[in-house]
Amino acid sequence: MPLLDTPVRLGVQLQPQHVTYPQLRDAVLRLEDLGVDILFNWDHFYPLSGDRDGLHFESWTMLGAWAEQTERVEFGALVNCNSYRNPDLQADMARTIDHMSAKNGGAGRFIFGTGAGWFERDYDEYGYEFGTPGTRLNDLADGLARITRRWDKLNPAPTRRIPILIGGSGEQKTLRLVARHADIWHSFVGPDHLPAKLEVIERWAEQEGRDTSDLVVSNELQRRDEAFADKLYDAGVRLYTLGFGGPDYDYDRVRAWLRWRDAKNA
Repeated sequence: MPLLDTPVRLGVQLQPQHVTYPQLRDAVLRLEDLGVDILFNWDHFYPLSGDRDGLHFESWTMLGAWAEQTERVEFGALVNCNSYRNPDLQADMARTIDHMSAKNGGAGRFIFGTGAGWFERDYDEYGYEFGTPGTRLNDLADGLARITRRWDKLNPAPTRRIPILIGGSGEQKTLRLVARHADIWHSFVGPDHLPAKLEVIERWAEQEGRDTSDLVVSNELQRRDEAFADKLYDAGVRLYTLGFGGPDYDYDRVRAWLRWRDAKNA
């Protein structure tokens, strides 16, 4: 069963498209000041909506800046694309950002969110082999094994056991990787279907010899209302993510979800 006695947290995914970098930098500061728990971006090279050749910025470089810029929030990509970088390099990048984000002798705040990739234009334009969903998931499985091994070898080691977030809901491969590696499982699965998916994770966990009672279930708030979020909560969701696009950022929307979060945690 997922971890239910953890507080509800709100993550905001800053979409790195159609804005200038100063606008993104200002949004990061404002969102941390408002009290969000986690900041995410996404790992793509072109906009996913609007003008497909519009302004866009790269994920990992930005995360390094966030590590220095912020003081409290956790942060990461929702999600990193495993295909774009050597897994051992990903591990080293994650470890370095983890150290960069540690303040006053404390632990780092980086969350390693990852997935198999899906946006074909990224692959075509940057020269990566697109393959198939199956081959990309196989590569993710190999990559996660290499990443966790590399974390054990790096000097200095990460400041903490870096949390792993895995996105997706495929039952044969993705959820097995969730059972094997994830601290956080993120999906768009609705409340009526979450119990069945969690049962699949439990079955895989038994085969993997892992206790998933500490698994945090994460889901999406975009185009959803509080009644739907309540149903997700009843189904076990404790981390909620909100897509947030600019340049006309609607901070009142974030404040409303923060009030909902605080009411749940009261």
